[in-house]
Amino acid sequence: MAEFKFPTEEIELPSKGLLYPKDNPLSSGKVEIKYMTAKEEDILSNQSFIEKGNVLDKLLESVIVSKIDLKDLVIGDKNAILIATRILGYGSEYKTIVNGKTETIDLSELENKEFDSSSMIEDKNEFAFTLPHSGTKITYKLLTGHDESKIERELKGLKKINKNASYEASTRLKYTLTSVDGETEKKDIREFVDNYFLARDARAFRQHLTLTSPDVDLNVTLDSGEEVVVPIGLNFFWPDFGDSSSN
Repeated sequence: MAEFKFPTEEIELPSKGLLYPKDNPLSSGKVEIKYMTAKEEDILSNQSFIEKGNVLDKLLESVIVSKIDLKDLVIGDKNAILIATRILGYGSEYKTIVNGKTETIDLSELENKEFDSSSMIEDKNEFAFTLPHSGTKITYKLLTGHDESKIERELKGLKKINKNASYEASTRLKYTLTSVDGETEKKDIREFVDNYFLARDARAFRQHLTLTSPDVDLNVTLDSGEEVVVPIGLNFFWPDFGDSSSN
């Protein structure tokens, strides 16, 4: 049988590749992906992947043509690839349930947020920020898939100690911060998060991250005038999997 070449598309990353080392293919700011086929639909319906929560990662591993490590991606760039994969696989029309009513969103209208790299330190994935209430100077990085895996493992361990407690917010901060007032030791960063990171400073920092991180702008205005955030879950790719309002 003659070899069949799948059509591919090149996707522009919201980060423009600026967050990655020069020797990483992601530094080009582009990723090549192929169109979805029946093989990818099998991945989406794989119950083992669904139960493990890694079905979307398995999907991306299958469609990405570029020689990259999926875990190197920051979250915003990963979102861009997910959305492009959905459009190439099923078109740009996305029907979802909002307040009990079916709404149709045109995914092709979503645009990458403008990424301001001026606050980057030494042209790498590290940024400076001064906490507005305490005046503490911090540096931080944008989390990658490698960081997310470490956070997930730590949270599972903490749950074994106290299954009723929630540690996610503080744990994510511990992996996000790279220094506090010049101190770079992990133990010092962890102590600061646990004992000295004011709640109002943490809120301001999260707002800062949302505004400045490279990503796709997922905010859309419906015909009714209501503003919503486009949910990205399993049914984002295959609506038959259930009600998208549950994501």
